[in-house]
Amino acid sequence: MSFAKLGLCFLLFVVAATALLYTQQRRLIFPAPSQYPQATPPGFQLVHTRTDDGLQLAAYYRAAQPGRHTILFFHGNGDNLLGAIEATRGFAANGNGLLLAEYRGYGGNRGTPGEAGLYRDGDAAMRWLAAKDVAARDIIVVGNSIGSGPATEMARRHDVAALILVSGLSSLPDVVRQQVPLVPRWLVRDRFDNAGKLARVKAPVFLMHGNADTLVKPENLARLRRARGDATSELVAGAGHELAYSGAAQAILVGWVNTLSR
Repeated sequence: MSFAKLGLCFLLFVVAATALLYTQQRRLIFPAPSQYPQATPPGFQLVHTRTDDGLQLAAYYRAAQPGRHTILFFHGNGDNLLGAIEATRGFAANGNGLLLAEYRGYGGNRGTPGEAGLYRDGDAAMRWLAAKDVAARDIIVVGNSIGSGPATEMARRHDVAALILVSGLSSLPDVVRQQVPLVPRWLVRDRFDNAGKLARVKAPVFLMHGNADTLVKPENLARLRRARGDATSELVAGAGHELAYSGAAQAILVGWVNTLSR
């Protein structure tokens, strides 16, 4: 085979691989668990939010005790509502209200996840809380891992009490390039450009990351810090990407939340 034919074959392979990655990447980015809760856990109500594109999404809710903020929680891309309960047990013990939002395509919900869709899901959760007379100023938005995307966007759109990002992305292309350096940034369809949005968030911001996180590496925290110089931040020694489920980490978050006026 001539060099010209070899070059053409290689080019066709690259084009085909690029097209496959572009069209199928959301299957990798949003690996919705096949298992989802069959019964509502004690202390929570099963509720349903409704998106502006007509989806009804299951969520778990528990009301706040008097004088406590309500936490709107967005879980990571491989998690579900049961994992969200584990990640917020410190807030529950503190008497905070909880709305554990679920995404389209997750937990038996209809739809296909993607950046724009997750933002619609977040807005649906905010509207549901407003209908329950929970004002935006009484809501602390918390995002874990890829949940940092909808959390940051909700804090940008709404005048919430605070924003907390745990193992947060500076942007999805940043994370993909760290894991697969040969993938160009433009090929990543969903951006979740949290670093680009933080300066437009009016509320106080808390950033927490583990220094042993190999999935969303600590460089993401550094970029988020640069984007929001007045943010409170905590780099937890020895913690990996499971940081949100650590009792010690949750105690730090609860301590910070309790400093916020209501």
